[in-house]
Amino acid sequence: MLEVKAMELLEGIKNRRSIRGFKPTPIPEETIRNILEAAKKSPSTSNTQPWQVAVVTGKKKEELSKILCDLAKSGASEKSDMSSTDNWPPEMEQRFREHSANRFKTLGIDRADQEQRLELRLRGLQFFGAPCALFLFMDGALGMSSFFDMGLFAQSLVLAAHASGLGACLQLALTGYSEAVRDFLGLPATKKLIIGISMGYPDPEAKLNTYHSTRIGVDDFVHWYA
Repeated sequence: MLEVKAMELLEGIKNRRSIRGFKPTPIPEETIRNILEAAKKSPSTSNTQPWQVAVVTGKKKEELSKILCDLAKSGASEKSDMSSTDNWPPEMEQRFREHSANRFKTLGIDRADQEQRLELRLRGLQFFGAPCALFLFMDGALGMSSFFDMGLFAQSLVLAAHASGLGACLQLALTGYSEAVRDFLGLPATKKLIIGISMGYPDPEAKLNTYHSTRIGVDDFVHWYA
């Protein structure tokens, strides 16, 4: 029995993928709670458990989406709590460019078409139609070890969603207007927005869900010492 469960876990890790098209079907609160119950078992530095989660659904989700979309359409400058480096090593820069180009190609979007690119960005700020959005916060006074813990928690959360028949998409783009999200949720500036997650039942008809990102081989990132 343990061996079977281990195989299921490995298959879940291998088969999980980012979903960017959802059915509008609401997720039962009990299902969301069960996912969070699983994610809270994630390891953390000295059991500090730095994660704080805001679950946004229904009317509140639509209100927040409108705020974010209005900011994007107005050309408001983004100011994320999470820094995004512009100095990737060449091989990482190449993977980023290939990934972006392949997604645009899947949707039939020309990279020079600013209107369609904005529309794609707005789709993300609308949580790709997902019925549920989660925002992960941590105290701003915490350091790198807690950032690592937040990543472990986020991975556990999306894997638990996958095991529950749901899809999820980790969206750094949802942190672009961190202050607006905090203000809407009534949280203090000391709470830093680490990542936003769209979650719901995958829509197999969504064109973006037909795109599969690539992965480099194990021997491309592992050095063996014996």
